[in-house]
Amino acid sequence: MSLLLLTLSLFLILLGRSTAEEFPWQRRVFDVVGTIGAPILGGLIASRRPENPIGWMWLCVGLGIALSSFAWSYADYALAEPGSLPAPRTVGTLVAGVGWTVALTLVPLLLLLFPGGRLPSPRWRFFAWAVVAAGTLALILGPFLPGQGGFAPVENPFGLGGALGTVISVLANASVLVIFVATVPSALSLVFRYRRAAGVERQQIKWFAYAAVLFGSLIPLDLFSLDEPLGDVAWSLLNAVTLLGLYAAVGIAILKHRLYDIDRVINRTLVYGAVTATLALVYLGGVAATQTAFRLLTGQEQQPQLAIVVSTLVIAALFNPLRRRLQAFVDRRFYRKKYDAARVLEAFSARLRDEVDPDLLNDDLVGVVRETVQPEFVSLWLREKGG
Repeated sequence: MSLLLLTLSLFLILLGRSTAEEFPWQRRVFDVVGTIGAPILGGLIASRRPENPIGWMWLCVGLGIALSSFAWSYADYALAEPGSLPAPRTVGTLVAGVGWTVALTLVPLLLLLFPGGRLPSPRWRFFAWAVVAAGTLALILGPFLPGQGGFAPVENPFGLGGALGTVISVLANASVLVIFVATVPSALSLVFRYRRAAGVERQQIKWFAYAAVLFGSLIPLDLFSLDEPLGDVAWSLLNAVTLLGLYAAVGIAILKHRLYDIDRVINRTLVYGAVTATLALVYLGGVAATQTAFRLLTGQEQQPQLAIVVSTLVIAALFNPLRRRLQAFVDRRFYRKKYDAARVLEAFSARLRDEVDPDLLNDDLVGVVRETVQPEFVSLWLREKGG
């Protein structure tokens, strides 16, 4: 079953994206890469953990995205080439609407059930059923929405007019709004689950939260149109990379593969993200300042290539010292136990070079173990010579 859903989803995604000729081929490739991961992730989890509904839900999300993508491209191509394909408005409205609604409804449910496929507590049962009811209502009313529903570039041939059409529009939009609003408490449920979790489950939620934060950081850029300087192709690439990160994080969390590497990943992200941002600001500021000074001194607009080369060399020279300082700050602020343990070991190494009294070394060694590892009991046993 999982293989069948996976094959169907991949076929529809590839077929839909390949015919979307209004976009450049680079963007179509990145869109395929970003969307194809959902059914692949679902198929992988469903085949390895068939008892966990998360895999099947990801498969349905992938299938919903595939249906919507295929129906949009189908209707768009059929309208551009009249008579080439049958029933473009029907396919564009019904198929795309069903796919979009299914994928949207499953998003809050995925957040609620992650990672083990169970609700955080029985109190969330009514909330989950409310999301399912809203999605079902939107699915039933969607085919009768009047006008162009936004699922595909066509008018709905089954849309109802008059007062009945107005009522259907209000109910369908209210259902979609309920699902959107439900996403917020569903995401917060992971916070409550994390606070009560321990061991493996805590690490699983860390992986998902890490990838979700990276993906969510793109939303403000899109809302405030800060993505425009990047261009469509670069923005599609960035979306694809963050989506692949989300799929990888979910797969690692559910399959528990390299689960405890998340702290190292977060640490490196904080350090190298801060280094990249700082060096970019230094570089841009240096180039801008050099250009302003050069224009004031010489009256020429174009600064020499030497200034750019010097700025690049300065950035290269600053990289390692800045990385070490930021690493120390991140360890001190977010990984205090690791930072304190490293300081204790450094101090012990310095004393070890100069200390010659074995009794004092024994006491120092026991103290270091007690302070860094923090066992309930520690003792040191030394074998006598010839013993």
